[in-house]
Amino acid sequence: MPKLIKSEINVEGRITEEYAVVDGDELAAWGENEELAIVGQPAPRIDGAAKTTGEARFSYDVQLPGMLYAKVLRSPHPNARVLRVDASRAEQLPGVVVVLTHETAPDIKVREGKLPLLPEDARFAGELVAAVAATDPDIAADALALIEVEYETLPFITDFTLALEGSAPKVRPNGNVVSQPSVTERGDLKAGLAVADVRVELTVRTPTAVHNALETHGCVAAWEGDQLTMYESSQHVYGVRTFAAKKLGLPVSKVRAIGTYMGGGFGAKFPGQPYSMVAATLAKRSRRPVHLMYDREGENLESGYRGASVQHVKLGAKRDGSLTAIELDGLTECGSYANWVVSLGGPYAMMYTCPNVKLTTTGVHTNIGPFQAFRAPGFVEGMVGLEQGMDLLAEKLGMDPLELRRRNLAKLDQSEDKPFSSFPVEECYRRGAEAIGWNKRKPTNDQSRSSERLRRGTGMASQIWWGGGGPPAYAEVQLNGDGTATVLTGAQDLGTGARTIFAQVAAEELGLELGSVGVTIGDTYAGPFGPASGGSVTTGSMTPAVRSAANDLRVQLCSIVAQLEDVPEEELEVRGGTVYRRDTPVSSVKSIMRKLGDVMLIGKGSRGPNPSDVSVVTSGAQFAEVEVDTVTGRVRVIKIVAAHDSGRIVNPQTFTSQIQGGIIQGLGLALTEQRVIDHRAGQILNPNLEWYKLPTVADIPEIVNLLIDIPDTKANSLGSKGAGEPGIIPTAAAIANAVANALGVRIFELPITPARVLEALETIA
Repeated sequence: MPKLIKSEINVEGRITEEYAVVDGDELAAWGENEELAIVGQPAPRIDGAAKTTGEARFSYDVQLPGMLYAKVLRSPHPNARVLRVDASRAEQLPGVVVVLTHETAPDIKVREGKLPLLPEDARFAGELVAAVAATDPDIAADALALIEVEYETLPFITDFTLALEGSAPKVRPNGNVVSQPSVTERGDLKAGLAVADVRVELTVRTPTAVHNALETHGCVAAWEGDQLTMYESSQHVYGVRTFAAKKLGLPVSKVRAIGTYMGGGFGAKFPGQPYSMVAATLAKRSRRPVHLMYDREGENLESGYRGASVQHVKLGAKRDGSLTAIELDGLTECGSYANWVVSLGGPYAMMYTCPNVKLTTTGVHTNIGPFQAFRAPGFVEGMVGLEQGMDLLAEKLGMDPLELRRRNLAKLDQSEDKPFSSFPVEECYRRGAEAIGWNKRKPTNDQSRSSERLRRGTGMASQIWWGGGGPPAYAEVQLNGDGTATVLTGAQDLGTGARTIFAQVAAEELGLELGSVGVTIGDTYAGPFGPASGGSVTTGSMTPAVRSAANDLRVQLCSIVAQLEDVPEEELEVRGGTVYRRDTPVSSVKSIMRKLGDVMLIGKGSRGPNPSDVSVVTSGAQFAEVEVDTVTGRVRVIKIVAAHDSGRIVNPQTFTSQIQGGIIQGLGLALTEQRVIDHRAGQILNPNLEWYKLPTVADIPEIVNLLIDIPDTKANSLGSKGAGEPGIIPTAAAIANAVANALGVRIFELPITPARVLEALETIA
């Protein structure tokens, strides 16, 4: 019997209470020592062949009869008012079907829910000004060049560190502060600093990082009468449906959103994007499908980034290493539009026990495109400041940096005053330190390496994040006439391997072989509601729902077999595709379904409420070994050891891929990635993959991923938590600490480029 529940949901530190309707009670969690045949085993991705052969159809690949191609015109100015748009020449170009400007666009509010689809005020270089749909993409591009726009240029500010000065131009009518600064406070900071035997102060700067997913943002929109179908590269297809229905005044039953495959998102592809409404409008007016996918430059200008940060940090401790005070005063870059500010202070508040804390984060508007969530937003940047501070504190105390962290590990969630459901960081420390050879690490102030050109160093950093998921999340599992099963859900796979782990969970609970289970996801017409894929919630939200549906189906199957064979239902179980009575085979599932004929069994499942008495987090640590060339300044990362707790590991192969991906992104943040702005002109100088330096295969070090694999039986019925974001959180901090250990001098600004290394060495020459 369905019942209404209310559950606390924590997504990236933003806690809400959500209603959900669930199908009965949630299943008891699999125990820590549960004997499982499929869950916990490495399995190749079930969609691997489709992706590697090119059969998988991404949004970019969609081709529909009569389809038009759309291109957008962008403002070249960082701040300007659109005075006049003359699109007459573009409209006369053969092959052009529709031209859209602010004068002809519908009254649809996007950007924070209140700004026009094509605004008259362009607040960054790259803001949408017009759009064209034509029979060929080259014709659409030619048409853009024929549109004449007259601008009134206005004062601008693109440096977020200067945007709070009184003389700075206002980006928004209310000024350049996104909202009231976020303040987290407990205890008495002044008293905590006063009683400290040792204090350190540091200022850390982290750069802007652009997502640069392989598949750019975009949408293919098609109307059939009043029915809209949107093929969108999105992290939440149900959110696309809701957004489109609301903005276009349609019932949700008239909108279908499809995102069967997507080439990465990293937090930038949540619904509410202007381009999807532009595509839908062009398709409506042309009465033809419209393909609107951004090029790489447009992607870099408009589609989001991890905002740069400046963090002023103070730490205080007693001589035994116990922390007495933590203070953060941080700024974070938010660009032209933002309705929330990342949590720079999250790691400072959660990772270590400290009674006296004050953490302030101020989000700053500039005339640059809007920021977007990017894989553990705020925590990656915040951990760079916190963990360098912990290393400095250890140096002043004459204490091993790992020992200092051990002495201060949080005993509970200090923000909610709740115990953790699971927090095996000590195990992560122990195994990671052993794998990197921490006991052989030389102290940072060791002068024995001062004459060496190539200097090696070792550093580490801790990790904490959420990832427990929660309701609402629904799944169905169908048992087909040939004995195979199909998992159906409206969740999506960003490339994380969600399809594969859904199949593993269903196969385990049903008692089928993995090869007998298919998965259909990413389509609002094909599967029940699935949550947004962000905040590392997909595994924790969806796998319990899939297991619940598979359990419902297995119970139905056993009931039918009991009636067919006239045996007690409670004596039946399913293993390896065969129904057993105790240990005696009764019949294969395939034979049973063929005997039944045109019958389909459908199991339904949902995610139950989160536990109210514990805080569900992921945790871990990474250890880095680097080599620094003191002549060229080049930093080479030799090895990263990662030890992460994400509860029960459903598939070690896909889990390892997630950790490796996070580490590679963290490597870029630490050493190579940096958006470059000409602040005099308000222009981004490297909105491309030629001059924005992502790590390549040649840059990737040896990565050792240790499987901690301790089920968190309080978190949910799988005992599993997310792995999407934990892998990136400590990487840059660990590398920065390793570089300091190698050189004996610390570099507080990322990326750690050769120039910055050489400048730092000059200070100790």
